[in-house]
Amino acid sequence: MKKKLVVLSGAGISQESGLKTFRDMGGLWEQYDVTQVASSEAWEKNPELVNRFYNERRKQLFESIPNAGHFGITELEQWFDTTIITQNVDDLHEIAGSKNVLHLHGELRKVRSTANPKLIYTMKDWELKLGDKCELGSQLRPHIVWFGEAVPAMQEAIPIAQEADIFVVIGTSLAVYPAAGLVNYTSPGIPIFVVDPNAPDVYRKNVTFIQKKAGEGVKELKTELKKLI
Repeated sequence: MKKKLVVLSGAGISQESGLKTFRDMGGLWEQYDVTQVASSEAWEKNPELVNRFYNERRKQLFESIPNAGHFGITELEQWFDTTIITQNVDDLHEIAGSKNVLHLHGELRKVRSTANPKLIYTMKDWELKLGDKCELGSQLRPHIVWFGEAVPAMQEAIPIAQEADIFVVIGTSLAVYPAAGLVNYTSPGIPIFVVDPNAPDVYRKNVTFIQKKAGEGVKELKTELKKLI
């Protein structure tokens, strides 16, 4: 039976595919605080601005492809029962071939009804327009967990972390909660690997740091993980 490998991925792996974080987007967005474009209050106050922000991000995603880090994680499925818990709203893990991906913060390529959040649609193009409505006649919004909103996928993520035989963190500083707290749900003593140029604060003896960017770091990670098969 394959060991259960759980990978928590963050913005660092997507950046290598050219996807910018809010802080990196520059231009028009430099004048805004992130809560002005990524909260339900912002959507109510200025839906045109919020929609334009997510259209720009979605357009960027439609022009992006997975990188070596994504493909390297997919290869791990040969040896491990692999589940990815991602803080990222892109679907580059899936495009690279990963089969089990849980999105904590929503998915950029999807939109949902403002009347019924269970009505979720996949975008065929990058542009969502104000006036685009669901089958109930209500405006569609980005399928994103905004600041101040609950993170319902955490209820699914916690038992996944608890069942891990090996836990890997890639491309995140472990500063974004509640996702960062997942490492605390892992069983005592299991191997933990952190792939990030800047070593985050993980105070456990069983942590191996690979201080490299995702693409290069995942190569080294594969070598280390093969020793644990």
